[in-house]
Amino acid sequence: MPQIDSLHSVHAGSLMRYLLKLNRGDRQTAEDMLQETMLRAWQHADSLPEQESNQRRWLFAVARRLFIDTVRARQIRPVETAIVDFEHIARVEDTTEAALVNDAMRDAFGRLSDAHRNVLVDLHMRGIPAEEVAQRLDVPVGTVKSRAHYALRALRNGMAATD
Repeated sequence: MPQIDSLHSVHAGSLMRYLLKLNRGDRQTAEDMLQETMLRAWQHADSLPEQESNQRRWLFAVARRLFIDTVRARQIRPVETAIVDFEHIARVEDTTEAALVNDAMRDAFGRLSDAHRNVLVDLHMRGIPAEEVAQRLDVPVGTVKSRAHYALRALRNGMAATD
């Protein structure tokens, strides 16, 4: 059974270069995938091949599958809609219609629960990733995404009710 430290020292550099290429230079994602690859190697240390070349093949296969899973997850994730903070927009060309829309948006946003409003502000106005918001709120990432989904739906419904 190979030692994870030696496995990492021998293969991490080449794995990182491979993952950087796959992720088009996105270092953070490549590092996350490298860490996940090594975690899986540690979890399956008893079934890793003994030969170094076979270990390398195993690690690269795991990294490739992680990349494919990430791409697939991005493809099925619903498109996120950004919310604009209408308080900070210059009102040089305001028309009556634009003013009514701004008021309706502010009213609909004000009717959201604190939990929904805070998630939308963090995700869409501050640009904080869902994982970080989840850690900050001490809830699962799925809860953050669910709150964002229902908050956006409530905003749409609130805006439609003013039409």
